[in-house]
Amino acid sequence: MTMRPLFRLCLLLALIPLTTRGEPAAPAPDVAPSAGAKAVAPARSRPALPAAPGRPRPSRAQVQAMIPAVAARHGVEESLVRAVVAAESNYNAHAVSHAGAVGLMQLMPPTAADYGVTSVQALFDPETNLNAGTRHLKRLLRKYGNDYGRVIMAYNAGEGVVDRTNSQVTYLETLNYTEAVIQNYRRNGGKAPTQSALSQVHSLRGVKNRGQARRLLKKYLDPSLLSLKVKPTLDVRYLNPSLHDIGPESKPMFELDSRAIR
Repeated sequence: MTMRPLFRLCLLLALIPLTTRGEPAAPAPDVAPSAGAKAVAPARSRPALPAAPGRPRPSRAQVQAMIPAVAARHGVEESLVRAVVAAESNYNAHAVSHAGAVGLMQLMPPTAADYGVTSVQALFDPETNLNAGTRHLKRLLRKYGNDYGRVIMAYNAGEGVVDRTNSQVTYLETLNYTEAVIQNYRRNGGKAPTQSALSQVHSLRGVKNRGQARRLLKKYLDPSLLSLKVKPTLDVRYLNPSLHDIGPESKPMFELDSRAIR
C-alpha cells in the first residue's frame, strides 16, 4: 500500500514536458516582433512635378509681345491665344499645375510631345510653349469646325470628354473656364460668334445643378416618406373586385391608414 502512491508520483514526474525542467520557454505567440524584425515596404510616392528653371521668368509685357507672331504663324486669332494664356497661367511662364501641366499654356508633356516638344524643361521656354499650345488650338479648331465653345471645353477637359458627352460637359471647372476664356476673348477684340457657346454653358450649369439636386435627394430623403400605407376595410374574401358589391351601402375596398401618416 505504501508503494502505490510513490509509483504514481514517479509516473507524473516522467510525463512532465522537458521544457518545464530548466529549459527556456518559447516566447508567447502574441508578443510583437521588434521593429527591425520585419522590413517595411516603402510608401509609393507621387511622381515629382516638373521644376521651374532658375532663370528669371519673362514679364507679362514680354510674353504679350511674342503672341502676335506665334498666332499669325499658325492662323489662330491672337485674341484667342491671349485669352487661353490668361486663363491657364496668367502669363506665368514658370507655372506648374498640381497635375503636371507646364508653362504659359499649361501643356501636359504627352500633349506637347504630339507637337515635337519632348523635353519638359523646354516647355518653360515661353516661345516654345506658345508655339505648341497654339498648334494644339489650331488642331482643335479644325476638328470642331471653329466652334469656339467646343474648342475651349476640349482644351480644358480633353477631347475625349467632349466627344463622349457630345459636348455636354458639366464639370464645374470646365464651365467656369469656358466662360472666363470667352469673356476674355471678347475683351481682347475677338470677333468669332460665341454667344451660343455662353448660352450652352449657362444651360449646362442648370443640368449640373439638377444633377446635384437629384444626388442630394437620394442621399438625404427617406423614400418611405413618399409612400402611403393602406389597410383593407373588408374581409379578405371580398378583396376580389369581381366580388365587391356596388351601391350606396358598399364600402371602399381600401382606405388611408391615418396611423401610417408621419
